[in-house]
Parts: sequence; structure tokens; C-alpha cells
Amino acid sequence: MRFAFIHGHRHEWSIERLCQVLRVSARGYRAWTSRPVCQRQRTDLKVLVHIREHYALSNGSYGRPRMTMELREAGLDVGERRVGRLMKDNGIRPVRTRRHKVTTDSYHQSDIVANLLDGDFLAEGPNQKWAGDIRYIWTGEGWLWRQNWPTRRQATAAIFQHINGFYNPRRRHSYLGGISPLAFEARVP
Repeated sequence: MRFAFIHGHRHEWSIERLCQVLRVSARGYRAWTSRPVCQRQRTDLKVLVHIREHYALSNGSYGRPRMTMELREAGLDVGERRVGRLMKDNGIRPVRTRRHKVTTDSYHQSDIVANLLDGDFLAEGPNQKWAGDIRYIWTGEGWLWRQNWPTRRQATAAIFQHINGFYNPRRRHSYLGGISPLAFEARVP
């Protein structure tokens, strides 16, 4: 731990001075720097490469639990604590959205569509029940309402890309046991 501190601050102060303040020998520090990287550190670096790749593929939305599932599916033998430590140590944090905000306006002039599902979203098989409301979408800058896009075509393209490029094919849904909708549909006979 002390040698790592010295290594991190060697450009600010002399190594001899840092060693003297931390009460370690300069010879010990030089021996520490010449040691080969241990197996655990090498494995951590490999896992970190995979974490960064899957973090980018998830649009920055995966935290420790889903990231661990992704890595295990990719064939890596990792635990949640290790994944969490590597993500924390390297500043990899999931982009968090706010909790659901009720935005229903019951006093509107639009037609009300019949509620055919009546809250029963469980289906016997794929493509039997569909539901959704994408009049707005959360962004890092707040709620982005459909009419904020310059054109309807841009709004449609952006939402289509998000839903069909990530949310449906790749995103792990906790309701489905931590697997993507495509993987879930592949399991259904």
C-alpha cells in the first residue's frame, strides 16, 4: 500500500523523501517496482477489459449485478464483489435514472384507449401481449418529451434505435430472471 502511494506520487516528490516519510527503504520500493505482476492482477486486467466492453455495449447502464451476469455468460469466472471492486476502482459507474414519476394527465381531451390487459402482463408465450408508453424518455438532462425532437422522424429513429438496438435484444430484465427478452424468447418452446 505504501509502495503504491510512493509510485503514484513519485513525480511530485523524490522517491527518497517519500520513502523516508513513509518509513520504508528505497531499496524495498525498487524491489517492489521490479516484481512481476501477480496472477490476480493479470486476471483483474483481463476482467477489466471485458467490463469496459460490456459497459459500452450496455450504454453505461449496467451496475455490478448485471455486469457480473454478462461476464459469466461470456465465460469468465467472477463474483459480484470482484466486479464491484474493479468498477469502483476504475470509476465505472452505471448511469442511474430517476425512479418512475407519475406523469399521467387524467384531464385531457385525447381519446382513451381500452385497457385490454388490465394489468395482466404475464403471457403464455412470446409476442402475445405488448404494452408501452414512450411519449417521454428520461435523459441525463431530465425528461425528454416527444415534441422536443425537431422532427417526428428524428424522435422515431432515436427511440427505435434504443428499443431495438439495446433494450429488447440485449438489456437484462430482472423480471425475466436477469436475461434479455431475446434470450427469454429462445427458451420458450
